[in-house]
Amino acid sequence: MTRSTGLSSVTEAQATTLRRQNSVRGFLYIGTAALLWGLSASMGRAAFTGRMLPRSGIRDVTPLILTQCRTGFSFVAVAIAMTFRRGIKGLSVPRIDFVKLFLLGLGGVAASNYFYYLAIQRTNVATAIIVQYTAPVWVLLYMVARGSERLTAMKTASVLLSITGIALVIGLIGHSRIELDVLGVVAALIAAFSFSYYNIGGHALLARYDRWVVLLYTTLAASLFWIVVNPPNKILAAHYSASTWLFLAVFSLVSVLLPFTFYFAGLERLVPTKAVIASCLEPVFSVLIAALALNESVGPLQTLGIAMVLGAIVLAQRPGTDTHAIAGLVD
Repeated sequence: MTRSTGLSSVTEAQATTLRRQNSVRGFLYIGTAALLWGLSASMGRAAFTGRMLPRSGIRDVTPLILTQCRTGFSFVAVAIAMTFRRGIKGLSVPRIDFVKLFLLGLGGVAASNYFYYLAIQRTNVATAIIVQYTAPVWVLLYMVARGSERLTAMKTASVLLSITGIALVIGLIGHSRIELDVLGVVAALIAAFSFSYYNIGGHALLARYDRWVVLLYTTLAASLFWIVVNPPNKILAAHYSASTWLFLAVFSLVSVLLPFTFYFAGLERLVPTKAVIASCLEPVFSVLIAALALNESVGPLQTLGIAMVLGAIVLAQRPGTDTHAIAGLVD
């Protein structure tokens, strides 16, 4: 009897250690995705300001075309690689799951990008970021309402700390940078809901399919969305140089293909609330990389904000905050 109890205790301890290691890996994966998104933001900024390849014509590329090309190139790369490795039959999924994957790409990836840029156009970057990054609040409320997670003091503190930290990082607190254009704020809220959706829906689908299948169909849906918004003939009519096309290809790798691969790998290991809190590192990395590469300053309040976001992630990854499996959330 004593021996049996000891074996049970060892097994439980090993399982707890494995869960913690899995959680840490999940945060590292999403942190890597956030780093790549921050790097791509500085790349885009450097290109649009003429600091990168100044004579290549990159400055003539609009944010719309940049977003469209990075998604399209990523889909083509994943489709070619997966077809080569698995064959056409290896890419098929049941019709109901194809619809779910397509909706995730359309309502999650494409919509969050589109409405985020619309919010920037109607308001400003600070307003768009802070509204979009209310996503941890919506994810937490949804998960609690569905009974998939418990509303704990630790989770609540982590969510509030991350949002406050982002407000400091982007310079919102202490400055009059809020622009409350109604359409712009609505667009930013839709972007926040879309971002929340692909964290929740993506986690559920990743319980059934590997990240490459999810990435393939979500980028397909997003690519088709952008083709409708901006037909390819408009891009071809711009007659971009070879160096511009090379930049767009590299940018698609850094801003979509690699970060989404890491992000989905993190979503496989974390509940949506933890994943979306970890994603708050993106504006932190954007500010730090811009400071290092573009000589942009980082003030005391921004430094405090960075510390708060990091503190939120430390709180979020503490053991004992996950509860139920949520593989069937979007069934």
